[in-house]
Amino acid sequence: QVQLVESGGGLVQPGGSLRLSCAASGSRFSINAMAWYRQVPGKERELIAAINRASSTNYADPVKGRFTISRDNVKNMVYLQMNSLKPEDTAVYFCYAWDIISSSPYWGQGTQVTVSS
Repeated sequence: QVQLVESGGGLVQPGGSLRLSCAASGSRFSINAMAWYRQVPGKERELIAAINRASSTNYADPVKGRFTISRDNVKNMVYLQMNSLKPEDTAVYFCYAWDIISSSPYWGQGTQVTVSS
């Protein structure tokens, strides 16, 4: 079992920045891929950024050039630096991890990001 806990969400003005963090913990795990998803009411959860253990990254088009995903394999953390935030970035952001040992995906509980003046 892997537990993922996100932090860092909140209210920010358009053009501002936020940094999300996600901490993975558990008794026995080895995480390969980690990612951030977001979801707004009435819409499907969408992948916005992913990173593998070698720190190769991928981004969804709406966030390219504004968001940066990174990870610390020693601390089992993944981060999402969000710059130049727009109102349309408002969503609940979820951390995702794939555990090699259990061959299972895990999700955090989500953190709200609201971009508004």
